[in-house]
Amino acid sequence: MTHAPGKYADFEALRDQAVALRRAGLSRRQIRDRLHVDNNDILNRLLQGEPPPEWTKRPNAKDDRREKARELRLQGWTYDRIQVELGCSKSSISLWVRDLPKPERRPRTREEASAIAKRGREATLRLREEDRQRTKQRAMSEVGTLTDRELFMIGVGLYWAEGSKSKPYSRRERITFVNSDPDMITVFLAWLDLLDVDPVSLRFALHIHENADVATAEKFWAHHVGIDAAGLMKTTLKKHNPRTNRKNIDNNYRGCLRVDVRNGADLYRRVEGWWYGIVGAVLPGDPSNRT
Repeated sequence: MTHAPGKYADFEALRDQAVALRRAGLSRRQIRDRLHVDNNDILNRLLQGEPPPEWTKRPNAKDDRREKARELRLQGWTYDRIQVELGCSKSSISLWVRDLPKPERRPRTREEASAIAKRGREATLRLREEDRQRTKQRAMSEVGTLTDRELFMIGVGLYWAEGSKSKPYSRRERITFVNSDPDMITVFLAWLDLLDVDPVSLRFALHIHENADVATAEKFWAHHVGIDAAGLMKTTLKKHNPRTNRKNIDNNYRGCLRVDVRNGADLYRRVEGWWYGIVGAVLPGDPSNRT
């Protein structure tokens, strides 16, 4: 296999850098981008013998269940009993134990079969939820402490995804962020604080359906952002359409909070520039053509 002349001439020095980055916890993609190694074969050689960091590995919980399923099958358990015990689908169990002898089965009544199926579904859902929560907790622990730069970059992406943006046909250079997720509001406000935005310049307003508990929602959002409910701007009520099949109608529905930054034109221009700076860092071409 041939490569561009001289591009990877000092292979050992490059490998030393790659190994150091790997041991520092970087992924293959991060190492590739850091060292500008765009050839997978070369990257494989550079990282040969170096295990990936723990945060890049996917859990292999199914391997343990497979061994347990085989053990139970050898004890004479049926697919139904194994499903109830392990919470696995019958198709997975069948694949794992198909080479093992089948246990003897007695006929079941319809009620027995229905009850077993129900317990199997419940066990599957329970274990699936446990897996979901373990994955979330593991992912949360991988984040650690945010640096100011990391929060800065997160905030730029967050605003460009969720905030209002000026259009060529309608120039509105202002900072307005609307969201129903309190955590999104928290991160956005932390980002504004990082940018030294004066809290006095912030304005808050509620957008909510008219048939919701407006007063409770106003109190919730005011408390969340640390102001008195009287400090909110006028609430915008969305007209109720009975033909719309809305799902957000329980007690947790609190509408959306709008956050405005007064005199935010200059900040908006900087946010736009920061965003296209990010775009320019990951894509070829001149990002200024996208503004």
